[in-house]
Amino acid sequence: MKLKIITILGARPQFVKAAVLSRIIALHGEIEEIIVHTGQHYDANMSKVFFTEMEIPKPKYFLNINGLGHGAMTGQMLEKIEELLMVEKPQAVVVFGDTNSTLAGALAAKKLGIKLIHIEAGLRSFNMSMPEEINRILTDRISDLLLCPTETAMKNLQKEGFSLYQTRMINTGDIMLDAVRYYSKVSEEKSSVFSNLNLEKGEFVLATIHRQENTDDLDNLRGVFQGLEQINKKQQVILPLHPRTRKILENQNLKYNLTIIDPVGYFDMLELLKNCSMVVTDSGGLQKEAFFNQKPVIIARTETEWIELVDHGFARIVATDPKKMLEAFEFFNQKKLDYNMTLYGNDVGEKIYQEILSLINN
Repeated sequence: MKLKIITILGARPQFVKAAVLSRIIALHGEIEEIIVHTGQHYDANMSKVFFTEMEIPKPKYFLNINGLGHGAMTGQMLEKIEELLMVEKPQAVVVFGDTNSTLAGALAAKKLGIKLIHIEAGLRSFNMSMPEEINRILTDRISDLLLCPTETAMKNLQKEGFSLYQTRMINTGDIMLDAVRYYSKVSEEKSSVFSNLNLEKGEFVLATIHRQENTDDLDNLRGVFQGLEQINKKQQVILPLHPRTRKILENQNLKYNLTIIDPVGYFDMLELLKNCSMVVTDSGGLQKEAFFNQKPVIIARTETEWIELVDHGFARIVATDPKKMLEAFEFFNQKKLDYNMTLYGNDVGEKIYQEILSLINN
């Protein structure tokens, strides 16, 4: 009889990361994996891309819980996940990152005495106003296996006293690195966004802005877009814009001279990343993906979970200050960076698989 794990997913980046692990699980054939999609981030138009083109296993369970406040969303997820865990009786539950789905899956597992594995453990922004920070701290504290993407994440846990708890901590590296390497081979065939936009390689800046602290605060929003507009005078800025952010701009009658496009899929984003000169973002995941594609990052936040990118000179934190954004652009535009450095490991998916197997066999 096979061992069984349940993987809880809710956000699009989690599916990309989970796909790496799912392929390795299927290759070894020792574990049955059941995927649960909470529905936290769901776009019907993306289903084909995720579950067909990206070779991601289809979820056995789709909970369709979204569009609610944090408490209601997490509570409903907790209730539904608990129900299916009682039916499936897995040896372990795997959660990724820091979403409401992550926390709900973690709580449901531990309440039922099921072993809990947290991938991307130990990340900290040290900003408790971020819902993600609360989710990751609570999930780490109750996990049996903490799989950290960086040495910084390991040190965060050690400083918080995790060595005193009955949990195993290990730096496996970042599983997104495996995903970027795998899908980079596919994206050139699947994506036409680069050619459709008539862009020149290395002659545009890729930007993404989506965090609530930037979109819901008009001063921050204006600051970010003024900075992007200043950069655009030097080099074209391509901004895939979320419909919610677009609506805020329209409601406030804010107009900026940028190349604003509709949100793009993962393959399109990879091609834009591979061909841009640098990245401006408030996304945590995109900071790393820029590094994996050897592109400098201007971080439109006051902090980052990926501090090693800043420490080694691959990123600059500018918050929403237009002047600092332009200064960072000018700096990176003149500076040639050496990316011959291993910050996030190698063969991460296989290491994670072996750690999961060891946990549920003991």
